[in-house]
Amino acid sequence: MAGETTLATLLRSMSPQLNAGEYVFCCIADASQLQGCEAVGSFREQEGLTVILERAQAVRLGLGFDYVAAWITLNVHSALQAVGLTAAFSGALGQAGISCNVMAGYYHDHLFVGLEDAGRAMDVLQQLTAGQE
Repeated sequence: MAGETTLATLLRSMSPQLNAGEYVFCCIADASQLQGCEAVGSFREQEGLTVILERAQAVRLGLGFDYVAAWITLNVHSALQAVGLTAAFSGALGQAGISCNVMAGYYHDHLFVGLEDAGRAMDVLQQLTAGQE
């Protein structure tokens, strides 16, 4: 099934969901350092492998981090080639003074916001959705 590309439909159908837990970004040399832990997400950079882990896993593994985030999933099936969705929600969050780190999955966009901003971020996203109806 192909993902949605129409911006108005994407915004109207975002259905943001706050996932339970606390998440952190860590940089490691390679995946063997995860010792069997499953990362929520990862990206290879020149400096190393960035992994997103549950905070408790990172602490157990002795990995350093300096940002604790909440994870919000947009439950609309957005196409990878869709235009404007990221700009719309990141702009709205930015106007509210909320930092947002985005990971695009095949089906959904995943937003990582500061843990203390989770409630406000959900309010902003729900207002953005309501404004499309």
